[in-house]
Amino acid sequence: MKKLLIVACAMVSSCIVQNGQQCNAERSNVLVMMVDDLGFSDIGCYGSEIETPNLDALASGGMRFSQFYNTAKCHSSRVCLLTGQYCIAAGDAALNHAVTSAEVLAHSGYSTLMTGKWHLQKQPTDFGFQKYFGHLSGACNYFAGDNTFRLNGEPWQVPQEGFYTTTANVDYGLKFLDEARDREQPWYLYVAFNAPHAPLHALPEDYAKYKGKYDEGWDVIRDRRIAKQKQLGVLPESLEPSPRPEHIPAWSELEQWKRDYEANRMTTLAAMIDRVDQEVGRLIADLRKNDELDNTFILFVSDNGACPYDRRPALLDVEPTNANTILGDSTAWAWARNSPFRYYKQNQFEGGISTPAIVHWPAGLKQPVGAIVDQPAHLIDVLPTLADITDSEIPTSWQERELRPVSGISLKPVFNGQQIKSRPPIHLLFASDRGLRDGDWKLVSFQSEQWELYNVANDRCELNNLADSEPERLAMMIATWNEMAKNVLHAPAKAFAEPTETSGPHLHREWTFFDATEPEYYMKKRAKPAAKPRANTKTPLSKIRARKNTQMEVVSNELRLTFTGDDPGIAMDLRGLSLVDGPYRVAFQLKNDAKLTGEAFYTTDAKTNLPNGERIAFDVQSGSDWQDIDIAIKTSTRIHQLRIDVGDGPGKATIANLQLQDADGNTLLSWPIQDPKLN
Repeated sequence: MKKLLIVACAMVSSCIVQNGQQCNAERSNVLVMMVDDLGFSDIGCYGSEIETPNLDALASGGMRFSQFYNTAKCHSSRVCLLTGQYCIAAGDAALNHAVTSAEVLAHSGYSTLMTGKWHLQKQPTDFGFQKYFGHLSGACNYFAGDNTFRLNGEPWQVPQEGFYTTTANVDYGLKFLDEARDREQPWYLYVAFNAPHAPLHALPEDYAKYKGKYDEGWDVIRDRRIAKQKQLGVLPESLEPSPRPEHIPAWSELEQWKRDYEANRMTTLAAMIDRVDQEVGRLIADLRKNDELDNTFILFVSDNGACPYDRRPALLDVEPTNANTILGDSTAWAWARNSPFRYYKQNQFEGGISTPAIVHWPAGLKQPVGAIVDQPAHLIDVLPTLADITDSEIPTSWQERELRPVSGISLKPVFNGQQIKSRPPIHLLFASDRGLRDGDWKLVSFQSEQWELYNVANDRCELNNLADSEPERLAMMIATWNEMAKNVLHAPAKAFAEPTETSGPHLHREWTFFDATEPEYYMKKRAKPAAKPRANTKTPLSKIRARKNTQMEVVSNELRLTFTGDDPGIAMDLRGLSLVDGPYRVAFQLKNDAKLTGEAFYTTDAKTNLPNGERIAFDVQSGSDWQDIDIAIKTSTRIHQLRIDVGDGPGKATIANLQLQDADGNTLLSWPIQDPKLN
């Protein structure tokens, strides 16, 4: 069995060079694990009552960060982790201004492996991962999957029985590790769990373990978590936690059916998190069996805080342990899961951006075993850290990409027990939520409302807004935020919009509507739920139509098209919808046996009719394989009509997961599933 060792730089430099790459014998393996929508307090070593013994053991044998940040959003966090850049700077989901950690480490002689959720354009195998299993979508049914599953770049059919996404990710991770060991190279494995992202689905044995354990409600659970966080040292004893916000009722005020439903949601979430830990345990056992655990650098993080978006009507008296029974997220449990902080996924307050972050690396860590480090860090630091500890070089140029500088810093000094003397401010932006962490100070804005200012060294839970008492510091930090947004992120003009006046408590239309009297109205607040219980919640299917010489059949998330003559295609009338200004992207998967023509048309005023307006040509491949299509619509105004042609004459084509996205990667509209999916 080969034994990997950390050695001094002089020994590394004397290693034999083969095929232009450094010899691999002394280099550490790398295991990065990212979970999806995990709250700051959702695992045991960060305060949870959920059983996570494997993650807790990694923390007790390694170190934890107490101030590690993500971007508050799924896809942008993945971009930051992979590229060392802020999402917009990297080219967003296209990654056309960045290289990935897989590309950097592959060039340095590593086997590069990935399983799980991708949620970016193209596929992992297009960005340096030599092996990949998982789904390209932002979320999927845990038991039934979806049609975006891929194995090493090729479509993969989800089994009809015996499948659960979290387990399958590790099944293939273990398989890839065995193959990498045969090549006698160091390896880099990135496991991107979709759990505990909605839909809430648990394996029956995991669900049974937590049934009845959340009947006490979120107030009791949150208080216990905060007490445990202080006892563990994750939080200082002096910390004042955020109070229950106005949009969340006390548990004691809920009707019994609401308590039962909410307890069921948290039961399912706990089971999903427990399962993640069990699968982490399988990975750790495999490393230990192969004598690799001590010299494998392991990082565990979450892509954002717990999700508050309640997008499904309440289902009572069900067990979500199968593909057909689905529960959605809960705003109140998201508040408890992000203990002790304020707000949630997509918000740049601490509840949205604070992740548990565990590092385990006995061969390389010089911190005291079990240390808790309070130095701020961010997902942009992952790539430069991996390059540093593996002696890999981050390139300054790459074929067919215009690279921008990496913004993250190496955390190796932290691992050596040192303080990072200075770092650039940490810039925070997703959609209209903004923030900046500069030393002990935090600038933050909820959906572009008035800037707020906090000293997080004394007030980590952001309770005492100092914007009025520190006007000079406020102005300086706003100027820094704008300068970084312009020159580091290369953000679009709308990112610089002047703040709007804050009026009353912060609210969101998709937070749970606890005042609902019926389960079907519980999922979100509507202006007049009794009169229009479903108003404005779906884009009518009539908004998409088959053009002449086209027949359209809707099956699940697919548009199955049959072309019988010239000029076929589909068209979408967007004139009656509320839609943000461009630019946009149109993304979908395509299978096509028609003639090879691809065109998109769009209009930017309400009077012009298709096919007048702007035209964009795109490549279409004929055959039985799925092709990923991504069309950039570069207009700065809103579009009114959209047409897509994928053939030019008789034939057939299938379009799946058709989405209109904004410049930040948000899904604005999707067809034939009409609810926006802001994963």
